[in-house]
Amino acid sequence: MNTMQWSTTLWGQALCLLVALLMSTAIGAERQARHKDAGTRTHALVGLGSALFVILSKFGFADVLSTNLIELDPSRLAAQIVSGIGFIGAGVVFMQRSRIRGLTTAASIWLTAAVGSSCGAGLLIQAAVCTGMYFFVVIAFPLLGRQFGPLLGGGDSVHVDYQDGHGVLRSILTTCARHGFAVEGFSTRGESDGSASDGKPSNQLASGGRMVSVDLEVRGRGFDELIEDITSLGGVTSVVGVRDND
Repeated sequence: MNTMQWSTTLWGQALCLLVALLMSTAIGAERQARHKDAGTRTHALVGLGSALFVILSKFGFADVLSTNLIELDPSRLAAQIVSGIGFIGAGVVFMQRSRIRGLTTAASIWLTAAVGSSCGAGLLIQAAVCTGMYFFVVIAFPLLGRQFGPLLGGGDSVHVDYQDGHGVLRSILTTCARHGFAVEGFSTRGESDGSASDGKPSNQLASGGRMVSVDLEVRGRGFDELIEDITSLGGVTSVVGVRDND
């Protein structure tokens, strides 16, 4: 029994839905592990829904087609999924300072819809290959980017809480420069008034002796060593590093 034959049975369609759910969940779990906006549930539902839409398009109108008065193109609904999924993807893309965030997550949602659609059409092997390629891109590319340059990976970010009035921000920027990291932008936020300043690197600090938070976008090699050195600076109370914030 070939793919076209077994996918027409109830158990075959149930298998397609199950595989779509599993692969979509795996993609979503990777996004959630990186603390992205769209996680396991979003990706699982997108993939499962796409698979069901394709099954509906292929087999949901058999009673109408049996009259031989209507011709049906099963691919039309898959084409609508490709364009319609953009509404969900657009919801996770946003502008932060001078950079666009969420594009990788939006692309993962789009790919999840393709994986789910393929599973609904019975192309399980092709869907599995694409899922494997997804994990290769999101895991291997950042690693290669840190070794051979920034072309394959996104930048990293560092969140630092420190006591104001001690020149800590200047020391943080100096530490980044000493490790060879380029600071592509940062924002500071004072604890007392909640005001923020966005822009390119400068030595401007919020006034007053209070706690200040700074988020830096950095690019370079030796991220762990950088985090360790920033943590040891006087006046720094906490440091959180996030790798590959694309």
